[in-house]
Amino acid sequence: MENKMYTFYAFMNRMKMIERWSLMRSNIKEDLMQHSASVAILGQALGIIRNELYGGNCDVDKIASLALYHDTAEVISGDLPTPIKYYNATMKSAYSEIEQMINKRLIDSLPETLQPTYTPYLIPDEESVEYKLMKIADKLSAYIKCVEERLLGNKEFDTAYNRLKKVLDETREEYPELGYFLDNFMQGFQESLDIL
Repeated sequence: MENKMYTFYAFMNRMKMIERWSLMRSNIKEDLMQHSASVAILGQALGIIRNELYGGNCDVDKIASLALYHDTAEVISGDLPTPIKYYNATMKSAYSEIEQMINKRLIDSLPETLQPTYTPYLIPDEESVEYKLMKIADKLSAYIKCVEERLLGNKEFDTAYNRLKKVLDETREEYPELGYFLDNFMQGFQESLDIL
């Protein structure tokens, strides 16, 4: 049997080459692979809190898996800065269409037998509770990045911090698991290792 070269995992490995926050001065560099791992940990945490404290029934492992692949299109497109991505409805729609096309290309880079397994992660059901919690974790991860940068005296992140804090404060009303996380875990991100 002849072997065929599939490139999906090689593309995924390139996540570590995509720098986030590329238009801003960062004290701590962050790549896409690091960010995806952060979103997976935070998203799974939100799901666990939802299930254990608020009577939820979400699939916490699905949240983590969605997070691992939520920005995979960027291995081809690069990290488009938020002010450009969301400049207006036309730009947001066009970028979403580009991401969909890239994700379909990435799925096609797998053997046909594996494609159905990965499709729900690269082209997810955006109405599912797991997807919604993953998107909240995505914002939470960005907020934590802003907190870290500001602790190092980097005022470059003040505007993003204020914008993300407002979004999370508004979201916590509908998602008590987020409120619980912010009230009980956020302080730890502002402490030194000796305090932790």
